[in-house]
Amino acid sequence: MKAIVTGANGTVGSRLCEFLRRQGAEVVSWDRSAVPVDDYWAMENFVRSVAPDVLFHLATASRPTGRPNESWLINYEWTSELAWITRQLGARFVFSSTAMVFSDHAPGPFTLDSEPEAPEGYGYEKRRAEERAFQQNPEARVVRLAWQIDDEPTGNNMVASLEAQMREKGRVEASTRWLPACAFLDDTVRALLALAWAEPGLYMLDANERWSYYDIVRALNERHGGRWQVEPTEHFVFDQRMIDDRVVLPSLKTRLPGLP
Repeated sequence: MKAIVTGANGTVGSRLCEFLRRQGAEVVSWDRSAVPVDDYWAMENFVRSVAPDVLFHLATASRPTGRPNESWLINYEWTSELAWITRQLGARFVFSSTAMVFSDHAPGPFTLDSEPEAPEGYGYEKRRAEERAFQQNPEARVVRLAWQIDDEPTGNNMVASLEAQMREKGRVEASTRWLPACAFLDDTVRALLALAWAEPGLYMLDANERWSYYDIVRALNERHGGRWQVEPTEHFVFDQRMIDDRVVLPSLKTRLPGLP
């Protein structure tokens, strides 16, 4: 198998590339400095030259270069072009979206029938990109990802966030009334590869069955030797869980036996 991965240096992308290579796949990372994302013909020629079986589009505008409307370009326009190119060239297209397509005011837990309504920012751009991906390529697989959990305190994952809170505040405030969408990173990348060969459509990856952010942080603290001072709060009330019975990730309880 040959795969192109955008966002290959990111939290999910870097781990996906590692996993794909362990499975024997040939992985080509998208270098935006070599293949500009605002040049359609350069993009099509690149994808054509690689001739991938699947293109995993995981990139976000995490490293701004100062271009006007760069976030919209990366999150929406690039997605649109890649969906079209993969359709024309017969490659599978897997686009990573986010639980943030639902605003903090939406009533969760969310199912496939829940209507995304994020009114602005990253969540808005991603929900619009979901729509566009299917318009451009009805065979697309669009996958809403949860907040990733990993033992390494790097990148955009929960443990990195907890470490940052400890450095900045000397404590971790964790709401007992927030049920976050979250999953372990290694489980997410395994599911992404499997979904590349699933039926086209929308999928949601979330391993949180019923636990609050406070429950999860306490269990992670136990796993990491109790190095954080965890304080319960009720300051954020939100059920962000995503329910998709077609995709069963290992339960958080499996990964975090310390959960109640």
